[in-house]
Amino acid sequence: MSVFLLIGVILLGAIYVVGIYNGFIKLKNSVDESFSTMDVYMKKRYDLIPNLVETVKGYAKHEQETLERVIQARNKAMASESINEKEAGENMLTGTLKSLFALSESYPELKADTQFLDLQKQLQKVEEDIANARKYYNAVVKSFNTKVESFPSNIIAGIFNFEKFPFFIIEESQRENIEVSF
Repeated sequence: MSVFLLIGVILLGAIYVVGIYNGFIKLKNSVDESFSTMDVYMKKRYDLIPNLVETVKGYAKHEQETLERVIQARNKAMASESINEKEAGENMLTGTLKSLFALSESYPELKADTQFLDLQKQLQKVEEDIANARKYYNAVVKSFNTKVESFPSNIIAGIFNFEKFPFFIIEESQRENIEVSF
């Protein structure tokens, strides 16, 4: 009788471990999927930026430094591989885009250009999509990280080397409004 009880306890323990492990796998796949979704929107933004820069370049020829910073930030963000690198690149890109739009305030004919306005609207829509994708990514990361840190699933996380994912956050400097002066 005690052998059957021991086998039953071991079997229940194994089923419990498998359940927790599968929960980690589902959450990890959700984290990967949510990051991929965010990455797709960021790629759309990367594709819009050269068109935007070319449009601005036609009106603001002597603002070459700002335009070059935007392209450099875009290239750095595109080349980043880890989540932390991607986050840093995205923060830099967001800052340079703010500078680009502040620059456009100095050129009334640029602000009236239909191509520029269309690109600006497209970029604004993509930025909203990125913000929503970041919220979803961070929510899934929160669930995964909570499971990694919670008892008893933290024991299983340690055994199978599940580690916390970083949140996708913006730098404090990106939270400030940009000042436009003439």
